Amino acid sequence: MKGLPTTPAQPTPTAHANRMKAMNPMNVMTAMDPVHRPARSRTPLLRTEGVSLHLGGQCLVTLPDQTLYAGDRLVILGESGAGKSLLMRTLLGDLPPELSASGRIELAGQGSAAEHGQARRAMWGRTLALLPQEPSVALDPLRRLAPQLQEVHGKVGGLPSSEARMRTEDDLRRQGLAAAARQYPWQLSGGMAQRAAAAIALAGGARIILADEPTKGLDPHWRDEALRSILAAAGEEGVAVVVTHDLAVARQVGGRLLVLQDGQVVEQGATAQVLSQPAHAFTRALVAAEPSQWLTTTEEGADRMCPLAPPADDVHASGEGSPMVLQAEGLGHHLGGRWLFQGVDLSLRAGSRCALVGDSGSGKSTFGNLLLGLRRPTQGRVRRAAGLQPHACQKLYQDPIATFAATQPLGQALADVARRHGQALSRVQAWLDRLHLDGHLMARLPHQLSGGQLQRMAIARMLLVRPAFVFADEPTSRLDLLSQQRTAQVLLREADELGAALWLVTHDAALARAMTTRQYAIDQWAPRS
Repeated sequence: MKGLPTTPAQPTPTAHANRMKAMNPMNVMTAMDPVHRPARSRTPLLRTEGVSLHLGGQCLVTLPDQTLYAGDRLVILGESGAGKSLLMRTLLGDLPPELSASGRIELAGQGSAAEHGQARRAMWGRTLALLPQEPSVALDPLRRLAPQLQEVHGKVGGLPSSEARMRTEDDLRRQGLAAAARQYPWQLSGGMAQRAAAAIALAGGARIILADEPTKGLDPHWRDEALRSILAAAGEEGVAVVVTHDLAVARQVGGRLLVLQDGQVVEQGATAQVLSQPAHAFTRALVAAEPSQWLTTTEEGADRMCPLAPPADDVHASGEGSPMVLQAEGLGHHLGGRWLFQGVDLSLRAGSRCALVGDSGSGKSTFGNLLLGLRRPTQGRVRRAAGLQPHACQKLYQDPIATFAATQPLGQALADVARRHGQALSRVQAWLDRLHLDGHLMARLPHQLSGGQLQRMAIARMLLVRPAFVFADEPTSRLDLLSQQRTAQVLLREADELGAALWLVTHDAALARAMTTRQYAIDQWAPRS
């Protein structure tokens, strides 16, 4: 389904504080034990009957009837903008006012009409919890991390102050966030913010957990660690509904799987069986679109992306013999009491395709900000090619909603960029078509798009500038596998046509190999003790 409003608007500090009172303990991620067991209780924890969502007279999303008992888990997989997040918000009772819901929802034995969200809001916290897709929605930007987590342990968990403090310290240590306890959410990397939101989520102790893309900002190590802790926390007494585009996450969560396309469930069944033997063409295409399947060996023995990405000219893609765009000399940066990297010498040439991989919070985004001149390095310097305009270096941010004005329609945002850089307005529509975005999305505000749709909007806006250097920070992390593959194709084709240098940051080593000709591991630049 295209153009569905799926994420709440960016709140003001006051509105955010009020919302956090209800949402912080209920912004929870969890999943169920990977081994499916018979239900211990025959009283369902979650039941839906005839649930569907509507915009005016148009049916947007339909959910087949579901019954989940203690110990069950449900995975929802599907294309970006299909309505997955809207289904989660329907269960939560937090739909945007322009949408309506029909059907009936029963939670922990308490039933209500799907449209009566107020009845379910009373259950937020101890019974019903949500981890939203964007950590910025789950975390209060005006408060440090540890007090937010401690408040949940105290007010929701009912722990005495001293015990709540100890539990907070333990949680942060398990999530690798002990050093970030006094930091604000805006000081965290995307992956660190995701882990912080998960820690706060798990502290609530709700039995019914709704998790919307709970691991998208995490590297494989922290993804697996987060899922292990969540599975243990859920145990046999709760249920989880998990939205994900990561097949590895779906396999680890297990349980039942719904595959959503254009607002309709096209396939459902046991997760392991559906993913190993998909029956529907869309499910088969999703499985085939994993980045590890993008590489094939040509007759000449050279690896290239397939089937959608353009063949890369090896010399062009490496930048050999092309003009220098950026050059780092002795680059080093000290942050949070430690050196992230030191002594980095690097030349980026026109047409080069490079990737930087590493753990969450290791400094990948910081390195890119130094290349772009957004931060000043502790050591060394970055030189730009002579005559390169400031706007020639562009960044695709990991959190796309933070890069658009909250109150400006997207059509206006893209039209302004097109006019500023001498591009015809027809180019805007051309990019929408190439990125598989419907034109009617241009009338919407940023919060009314799914994360994947907004991520592609950010790419369209960036390409209107015709940059010479693109720093792409997890540019496809919100996309389903098919959209990710198509979007990667567009990005690579345009970089090839412009002769632009591309610097990709990703947690996915397979994606790095598929999109670039040279990969760097940031830990190779860390100072040796």
